[in-house]
Amino acid sequence: MENKTFLRNVLGIATFCILLYWGLQNMDRVGSFLGMVAGLLMPFLLGAAMAFILNVPMRAIETHLPQKLQKAHRGISLVITLAGVIGVVMVVSLLVLPQLQNTVQTIAARMPAFWAQAQEWANELMIRYPELADWLSEAGNLNLRNVTQQVVDWLKNGGLALVGNTVTAATGIISGFVNFFIAFIFAIYLLFQRETLSRQGRMLLFAWMKPEHAEKVLEVVRLANKTFSNFLSGQCLEACILGALFAVGMLLFRMPYVLLVSVLVAVTALIPVFGAFIGCFVGAFLILIQNPMQAVVFVILFLVIQQIEGNLIYPRVVGSSVGLPSVWVLTAVTLGGSMFGVVGMLVMIPLCSVLYSLLRTATRERLRRRGVEKAKYMLAPAQQAPKAQAQPPKAPKKK
Repeated sequence: MENKTFLRNVLGIATFCILLYWGLQNMDRVGSFLGMVAGLLMPFLLGAAMAFILNVPMRAIETHLPQKLQKAHRGISLVITLAGVIGVVMVVSLLVLPQLQNTVQTIAARMPAFWAQAQEWANELMIRYPELADWLSEAGNLNLRNVTQQVVDWLKNGGLALVGNTVTAATGIISGFVNFFIAFIFAIYLLFQRETLSRQGRMLLFAWMKPEHAEKVLEVVRLANKTFSNFLSGQCLEACILGALFAVGMLLFRMPYVLLVSVLVAVTALIPVFGAFIGCFVGAFLILIQNPMQAVVFVILFLVIQQIEGNLIYPRVVGSSVGLPSVWVLTAVTLGGSMFGVVGMLVMIPLCSVLYSLLRTATRERLRRRGVEKAKYMLAPAQQAPKAQAQPPKAPKKK
């Protein structure tokens, strides 16, 4: 029996090494195959993500429905959730789009004066520094020749590519709408049949895995579901609080574009750590066109609110919900953004929180099994915070 197990392990390792070697030698084929598989699965992955997001408010609504509606609780909660999401999107659009239109018109009206002032400042700079004017003139002539040559080359070689790019863009838009529709229908099916799918998943685990391994997988799944749900709820609440703080601060200082900037900050704050800076940059630019001094005040206000949000709001609303220290939150956001963009930032924090919890539990269990005393990995007394020394008891006075 032991020989058969050893032979099976050796054959498995040999097969894995052969497949790994073939994959490394044919990276282009493997990449194209994985891209094709990802394209086929993308609607279903998107639908699963939509179902997970919609499931968070659905569960809260189901728990508050009266007993008379328990038979139709799933359909009622789904309708209320979809109505709430669509209502929020419509309210935000109705509030922001007119403000955005007025902002564009204001910027377009102020741009000629701003451009004339910039030209006047540039002329004064040229008069004060004639060497700079000569250098810019020479650089401009060279750049003009280069641009002219590039335009001619594009007309000769790449002009027809514009038609192909237009067709490709139109095909991509149609494909995106189709994928979104399929994903939405798939999400609806997942939400209506989540108990059935959960039971089928448990049956597969216990049928093809050892009971202890199946229990471990279910424990990890429950931990991931709880962590991702808490992170999603906390991130949305934190974004609403941050947008409200900006609205109150801008109203107190009588700044323009209060509604547009506060909603923009709230939406971009859904991106952990770095999202609010995007809203700050756009808001500062909009205010700069109208009043440069108020733009400076807005940046100062942003820095103050950011400190309040980073030290008080985020650790209590989001950090406590995922149980991940702040240094690992920053690491997770940076790595997720570098690898997968905005989606990576949103997914990496709860994912790292799950890994952090599993590693912490496994490490403590391993230390317990190895009999390592707690005093060996705790901080030394000199490294801990000093404690107040107890006063020695006073000697009784002699009579």
